[in-house]
Amino acid sequence: MISKIFLSIVCLVSLATTAFGSGYGVFTQGASGLGQANAVVAHPTGPSSLYFNPALLNDIPGRQIEIGTTAVYVDREVKLDSTGQTEDADNSWNFPSTLYYTHEANEKITAGIGIFFPFGLSSEWDDDYEGRYIGTSVEMFSMNINPVFSYQVTDRLSLAAGLDFVYVDTDLRAMVNQTVAGLLLPPALGGPINEPLPDVRQKYTGDGWGLGYNLGALFKATDRVSIGMTYRSKVDVDIDGDLSFSHVDPRLTLLLPNSMATSEVKLPAQFVAGIATQITDNLIVEVGARWEDWDSNKVMTLELELPFLGQSSISQPRDWHSTWAYNIGGNYRVNKKVAINFGYLYGENAVPKSTFEPLFPDTDAHLFTIGTDLTCGTWTLSGAFGYEYHESRDKNNAIGDPLGSQVAGMPVNTANGEYNTDIYLIAISLGYSF
Repeated sequence: MISKIFLSIVCLVSLATTAFGSGYGVFTQGASGLGQANAVVAHPTGPSSLYFNPALLNDIPGRQIEIGTTAVYVDREVKLDSTGQTEDADNSWNFPSTLYYTHEANEKITAGIGIFFPFGLSSEWDDDYEGRYIGTSVEMFSMNINPVFSYQVTDRLSLAAGLDFVYVDTDLRAMVNQTVAGLLLPPALGGPINEPLPDVRQKYTGDGWGLGYNLGALFKATDRVSIGMTYRSKVDVDIDGDLSFSHVDPRLTLLLPNSMATSEVKLPAQFVAGIATQITDNLIVEVGARWEDWDSNKVMTLELELPFLGQSSISQPRDWHSTWAYNIGGNYRVNKKVAINFGYLYGENAVPKSTFEPLFPDTDAHLFTIGTDLTCGTWTLSGAFGYEYHESRDKNNAIGDPLGSQVAGMPVNTANGEYNTDIYLIAISLGYSF
């Protein structure tokens, strides 16, 4: 009985970790690329092409360096079915950043290294929010160290390969319904406790490394048409961490013990392709598509080292599905110093109705972007603005308070309702050519 109750409690953490293995990737890895809605797989944007397609590095002369950051603001709210009231998430700014360096060794070989943060946003709700037993916050810091090597096979074909050294640090939080835990306490441990008890704060923190690889290809079909493709492998990151509870009633310490815990974050494989056309001498337009293998997130498992039970594990179904995104972008060069970028992207959501939940309310999204590249001698300054509109989506499933669901007559806080999200992005990058 104790084991069953405890695993129901830690189920909350398993639910929360899915926000990391979701479509909440940060694809704004360069201001010029963001300005073109990431439709930059078949034509270069400077050193940031290392991320979008490393086979483009052969078109980046000499030695170049680029640093940049993107300010990302997520505005999220829900209209709850239970009350009809609207609640706002604790919205805040995040700043995923980038660093790229490329070196043209000779006419055939170019190498480079990139450091960027591909998964790094957060989601947070108040501690008294109706869905607090599902989760109150998820924060993730990720860093990818990506050395690459590109080889120009012919005048029209370039191939590239690289490694992804990925570090992930997580912080996941939820509240535990201690009143219901008291009602479920076995008589052998002094239960049940028939009195209201304050909620308990639950936190899971951990970090780990994973290894993957990426490939790129660029084929110049004509002097005006080029085709680019890139693939990033799935990266499995083993997270070693700790599960802790605070403000636990002394009578419930056996049900809510601190323990070591491990889980696995699955960052999905990605395949991206694009076709760029030089419409005029000053205008390049590219159309493309991105596939992401969210099918790898079928189940989330948490392994526990409990003080009184030894090793235990719990698995929760995710049942996510692979998605496609489609984009179009353009670069119009006004003169040698000024270029205007523009783009649009449509992305599918990865989460089915059965596992849709507040920490990551994934929906179909529309991204509209505009930006500019300013060149002065050996310096290039790029800026971009993006607005990402997410279609409304209803949560209408049984995901909620796992303890309340075990007690007949107790309400289950499912936080069902209509979720709406808007994302605002402001990017800036600075490049220098040696």
